[in-house]
Order: sequence, then structure tokens, then C-alpha cells
Amino acid sequence: MEMMFKYNWMVREEWYRWCEEVEEVELLKERTGGVGGILHTLFHIADVEWSWIRILQGKSEFTGKFEDYSSLKLVRELDASFRPEVQQFVTDWDSNLENKLLHLPGRDGRVELFTWGEVMHHTLAHEIHHIGQLSVWSRELGRKPVSANLIGRGLVIQEK
Repeated sequence: MEMMFKYNWMVREEWYRWCEEVEEVELLKERTGGVGGILHTLFHIADVEWSWIRILQGKSEFTGKFEDYSSLKLVRELDASFRPEVQQFVTDWDSNLENKLLHLPGRDGRVELFTWGEVMHHTLAHEIHHIGQLSVWSRELGRKPVSANLIGRGLVIQEK
């Protein structure tokens, strides 16, 4: 689990650096699919990751609006402010938590039941899904996207 979060964080940081080379108007431009544009998607990724971790801890989720963070600098700062809590939770993850139950009130008033492992895997898949959208938008701008390759990133310690 921890390796996949590290992978997501590594790729996300590379997208932030990619964004440094793109005009802000393109980062903010509303695009087809996803939650809006490039920067809004990066905001959404960090928001969802932190919110789910907070929910698992019994804390309130983040309720900030993108409009209050609509610059690359502000999104990166927000993400950086979330990261220590998320990283600590991920580092402390124990396989015994995998089947712990989360009772979550649904929109229709009924309580939905999820396992913590299900939520953690959803959080990972959620980011990977949006990274794919960023890659498509990158190509629409005529730019090379950040590599989504997990292999070769040094995330696994290999025996010699």
C-alpha cells in the first residue's frame, strides 16, 4: 500500500513541475471530462486523498473550494500542508486495518459500509484515474505527459 502512495506522490510532484512550464490560463482552462481543468484536477486529487484519510481517522473532511486555491503555488502549498498527516497514516498502516469497517452516512440518509482497505485502494485508484486525464490534456496541449510508469522509480528495494 505504502509503495503505491509513494508512487502517486512522486507522479503528482512531477505534474506540479510540468505545470510550471505551462501558462496559467491553460492550467485553469475548463476541459472535457474530470472535475474541470488541469489545476482543478490536481486540487481535487489532494483534497480527496486527505479527506478520505481524515474520514478514516474520524475527523472532518476538507471543505475548501478550488476558487480559493486557484493558482499552482496555492494548490502545491495546500497539498504540502495535507501531506504530513496522510504520510503518517500511510506509514502507520497495518494489514490488520484492511478489514476494519467504516460506517458512512450516504447521500440518501442510509449508512454505507466500507472496509478501510477498500477506501485506501479507492484513494489510490482515484488519483491514477485522474493522472490519465492529465495525460490526455497534456497531449492536447502538444506537450509530453509525465510518465505513469511505476517501474524504474526506485520504489522497491531489490535484493542483491
